[in-house]
Amino acid sequence: MSVQPWAKAALALGLLMAAAPAAAAERYALVVTGAPGEPPYAEQYAQWRQAAVTALLEKLSFDESRIVTLFDGGDAAHEASAANVRRVMAGLRTRVQPDDVLFVLLIGHGSFDGIEAKFNLVGPDLSSAEWGALLKPIAGRVVVVDSTAASFPFLEHLGGPRRIVITATDSVAQRFDTVFPQFFIRALTDAAADIDKNGRVSVWEAFTAASTAVRCV
Repeated sequence: MSVQPWAKAALALGLLMAAAPAAAAERYALVVTGAPGEPPYAEQYAQWRQAAVTALLEKLSFDESRIVTLFDGGDAAHEASAANVRRVMAGLRTRVQPDDVLFVLLIGHGSFDGIEAKFNLVGPDLSSAEWGALLKPIAGRVVVVDSTAASFPFLEHLGGPRRIVITATDSVAQRFDTVFPQFFIRALTDAAADIDKNGRVSVWEAFTAASTAVRCV
C-alpha cells in the first residue's frame, strides 16, 4: 500500500471524507469496478462496490445523486468502459467546484507491461497517465484510491496539489490481485478504525486500518 509522502499531512488532518464539508461544498464519488475476467471476481467486485456505495451513503452522508458507479454488466450508461469514464469525467469537470470533493475508487484488475500501468476496463483500458489527464481539469479536491495490482505508477501520474492518491501496491512488481479494497471499505464504517476517537473515520485512518489488516492476511 502506498500514499504520496506529501499527501500524508493532508490525510492526517482527516481531510475530505469524514469531515463535514463547508456549507457551500459538495461531495461527489465515482466507484468503478473493472472487467472481472472470471465469475468469482465479478461476484467479489460487485460485493465490494455495493459495500462502498453503502458506506458513502449511510456512514459518510454522500448524496445519492452525486455517486456514479460503473461496472461490468451495467447498462449502456453504467458499463465500465473507457468511453463512459471519459463521459463521466467530462460531466464532473462542469459540476465540481473548487471547494468540492471528488472521491474515486477503482476496484478490479490492474496491469503493468513494463511501460504503462493500466486499470482494466471493459474493452480498451485506461493507463495511469490517461487517468491523470482526465482528473487534471477537476477544480475541486480529489481523493483517488486505486486498489488494484501494479497500481504504484498511479501515484506519479495522479498526484498533485489538492490531490490525495492511495495505491494498494508500492511496486509495479506486485502484480497479484489485492485484498486491499475489502479492508479499506470495511474501515470506512468501522469504529475501531477511528484512531483519534472523534466519531469519524478519515481517509488516513481508513488507509492505516486497511494497511494493517492486509499485513495480517
